[in-house]
Amino acid sequence: MHEELWNQLDVLDRQETSQKALCQYLPDSQCYTINLLNAEFTVDIKNRQIFSAPIDKEPVQANFLQQLCILAYLIGAKDMPLSNKLVKVQSLPGGQFFFRGPHELPTKKIEQAFGDEPQLLYKAAESFNAANKEFGDASVEVIVLPRVPLTFVVWAADEEFDSRATILFDQTASEHLLLDALLAATNLAVDALIKASAQVS
Repeated sequence: MHEELWNQLDVLDRQETSQKALCQYLPDSQCYTINLLNAEFTVDIKNRQIFSAPIDKEPVQANFLQQLCILAYLIGAKDMPLSNKLVKVQSLPGGQFFFRGPHELPTKKIEQAFGDEPQLLYKAAESFNAANKEFGDASVEVIVLPRVPLTFVVWAADEEFDSRATILFDQTASEHLLLDALLAATNLAVDALIKASAQVS
């Protein structure tokens, strides 16, 4: 799974990679440890495995999208600060053409999950240590990967408009992830928020 990405990661300098990605490298075990959606994952270079180790539980193998996001991020992350400028995906280089059709952002899922009760977004985001924002009727910033925050904004329906949602990116997002991996990271975050909302509603 993701053999080409493993090959790319394998030839990179380990310490330099960990610095760029804001994660740890453990030389003795030849492993990176990195946070994805507030969960710690171990990236075992030698055995080409990625897994999380919840407290008091057996390690859990990362799924396809989790592996894609983590590997692509370790390969592509740059040692640069956030711009703190939020943009729509169309403003990212190539985003206007990539995020169409089957590559559309999953905003409809957000609308369906939180449009009737935007405040539920705050509760759902608590388990990800999200920061509350002041956009729309409810908004949160979720750190998907150490240098990749996403901001989710929801407006409730009213007499004139249906419920709406948007997803905003730091202007540097595409510096750290190629657009296909950025879409995968967004889908992971949306699915995680919806799953969390079902547990708190």
